[in-house]
Amino acid sequence: MLPKVQNKANHELLKSPLPDNENDNSQQETIAITLPPRDHVETAELGSTQVGTNRFVLVYHRSPFAEILDDQGNRQWVDHKSPNGIIPTLRNLFHEEHSGTWISWLENLTGEPAEDERTTISSPSPFTLRRLPLTKDQISSFYHVTSKESFWPILHSFPGLFSIDNSDWATFEEVNRSFARAACEEAAPGAIIWIHDYNLWLTPALIREQRPDVKIAFFHHTPFPSNDVFSILPWRDDILDSLLCCDLVGFHVPRYANNFARNAINLRGVEGGEAVPVADKFRRLGSALAEPTVVPWLDHQGRRIHIQASPVGTSPELIRQLMDSEEVRQMSGQIAEQHAGRKLILSASRVDYTKGNEEMLLAYERLLEQHPQWHGEVELFLACVAAASGMRIYEDIQRSVEEIVGRINGRFGRIDWTPVRLSTRRTPYDEMVAWFSQADVCWITPLRDGLNLVAKEYVVAREGQTGVLVLSEFTGTSVELEDALLTNPYSHHSMDLAITTALNMPEEEQRRRMNAMAQVVEEFTVQHWAAQQLGTLRSL
Repeated sequence: MLPKVQNKANHELLKSPLPDNENDNSQQETIAITLPPRDHVETAELGSTQVGTNRFVLVYHRSPFAEILDDQGNRQWVDHKSPNGIIPTLRNLFHEEHSGTWISWLENLTGEPAEDERTTISSPSPFTLRRLPLTKDQISSFYHVTSKESFWPILHSFPGLFSIDNSDWATFEEVNRSFARAACEEAAPGAIIWIHDYNLWLTPALIREQRPDVKIAFFHHTPFPSNDVFSILPWRDDILDSLLCCDLVGFHVPRYANNFARNAINLRGVEGGEAVPVADKFRRLGSALAEPTVVPWLDHQGRRIHIQASPVGTSPELIRQLMDSEEVRQMSGQIAEQHAGRKLILSASRVDYTKGNEEMLLAYERLLEQHPQWHGEVELFLACVAAASGMRIYEDIQRSVEEIVGRINGRFGRIDWTPVRLSTRRTPYDEMVAWFSQADVCWITPLRDGLNLVAKEYVVAREGQTGVLVLSEFTGTSVELEDALLTNPYSHHSMDLAITTALNMPEEEQRRRMNAMAQVVEEFTVQHWAAQQLGTLRSL
């Protein structure tokens, strides 16, 4: 029987948070957490502003645990144990803090006014979870419309897909104001407040307005676009002015950090620090996102805003633990048996115009057209999670992907060979690890991607073995993994050359490249990323 939480009051308000842009395919493990009745925020006074007692406040729209209701209506929590998400790492920060608050949302299904839910979480050590009840209309406007229809295409440099028709800036500001209010009420004098991602762009300024005493950090999990693309947003000044209220703004790679700095310098007239050489872990020349130098700080209205590029890593130890489990071993054996004697290509993403699934499938079709010797000798497994938002553009992309897969299988398939296997379900993470462990080639070629952790996870799973990573040079991780086969997904010639090179690469070269990439992934883990970001903030 699943362990139960003790309090089931107000469960009509509760719903698991919406999926983010993370590729979270994890299975869920139920854990027991005590939920006392809602309590009042313990506050003190700082001038005319109420303040809390927590020295560390984390602001992220997703909760540290997902929540479900059992058949009896009892509230239960399930652990996001996938190592490819940042949630376990953010949650583990409370090991060091010993007290603190995580602020997220929950969906208010009643639509009636409701107070914030404030509960105590006991794992990994006691901390407060404060959840802000948002109505269905607020979430739809804030997340699906303004964030996904207006911000997402600009962030990923698809200005032709930008839409302002349905955007509601007032609701976006209202939701951000709720997060800022909660953060201010939780934070002790001089506390650290760490805010995550573009959905909360306005939160830093709203906090700074009330709490000049706190340290504010912001981490951007998506790309940050160039000046000419970002300037399309009608709210560009409000967004930049808010980020300029931070003490530290973090990005995955130097290109995104420099894009932010150039936007601030060109649009808001801030003074930028002299560029310094990028860290040794980054590629400096020769690819789309390479940068030799990076702007380390900006000065604005008497304040210094530090800028730091440090990419999120994965958790190699957790992946190895999964690979050693009996369940993954069995699945790996089944996959190996099913694909015996054939090269297995793996690609994993979700339905999104940024992910390049159609371009990849067309390149695979050209491979089978131009190189008939591969008929019956190669198979592509595409795990492409279907979109759940109901947005027409994603539905059109999914239909196109399915049509291309059907055409390829219809043209080239035989009774004993299916060239492409497409899965649109959310694959459990342990199953994905099994696929990683058996794939001869991992083909990750989005048109634009903030980072892409799938590439790093594949490297961990193939460490010490053969294997080839074909990687788009428009992914953030391409500036870390220099021994991947970089390709330009917009170029037929580049894509065709990359996949044929991967399939024909000598084993000795495969091992050399894989071992070099494994060293990078092992050194710069998700724990390293968190320590670097917070370490920099604490030193200011």
